[in-house]
Amino acid sequence: MQAHSLSPAAQAGISQGLLEAVRRDAPLVQCLTNFVSMNYAANALLAIGASPAMVHAAEEAPEFARMSGAVVINIGTLSASWLESMLLTAESAGRAGTPWVLDPVAHHATAFRRDAVQRLLDLRPAIIRGNASEIIALAGGRSAGKGVDSGNAVAQAEQSASAIAAARGAVVAVTGEVDFVTDGSRSVRIAGGSALMPRVTATGCALTATVGAFAAVSRADPYAAAVAALSCFAIAGRRSGAQSEGPGSFAWRFLDALAALDADSLARESPLH
Repeated sequence: MQAHSLSPAAQAGISQGLLEAVRRDAPLVQCLTNFVSMNYAANALLAIGASPAMVHAAEEAPEFARMSGAVVINIGTLSASWLESMLLTAESAGRAGTPWVLDPVAHHATAFRRDAVQRLLDLRPAIIRGNASEIIALAGGRSAGKGVDSGNAVAQAEQSASAIAAARGAVVAVTGEVDFVTDGSRSVRIAGGSALMPRVTATGCALTATVGAFAAVSRADPYAAAVAALSCFAIAGRRSGAQSEGPGSFAWRFLDALAALDADSLARESPLH
């Protein structure tokens, strides 16, 4: 498979338009996310120009999905009651035509998580975003990692992402030192970011939420949405990492860098290759 179907310049141009649309429309992004990430993910959405809503109760979340621009489901701190709400909300989003994004955090760690993610996959997320070990395990491969950030072979992760995309009809984004996005026919690699990003909790969860913001303004092309979101994070991570003394200063500098991004940044500093 080729690294991308469009030239990097053409793909960057699409991302520019989507960033402008997020800033103009301030899409409402409903996040059923984990306790650890709520604050940082909400702040990342605000920084990129979207409107976060951390609405997760089963009594209202499915109804709220019908009025949202996109829904994000993250299983990081999973419980039986949250799973019930996630399933009902994903089903409601599907009926309403609301795109939804799945973050299968450590789904391979326990039987409860494995069952939960399979049930969610059957409700057809538009985009799946995970790290290499999560995506490899999601495709049925063996993950040697003991934690959510453990590494696996880049080639295996990309092959797994392509297999999932083809089987599930979803866009799959694998994040790591170099990100990979595919819809089964198109694919691209995205370089950038900072080595400090894995040292700040909820950075990946915030990325998944931001993918939701771009999905809300790119309903016809979730692949373009994922590429745009990951490009913004790559550039903001590179900028803030160059100025930070450590993970503490990186956390706030990164939010500032997200807020400072403009459409021209995606062309001048394109991380696509």
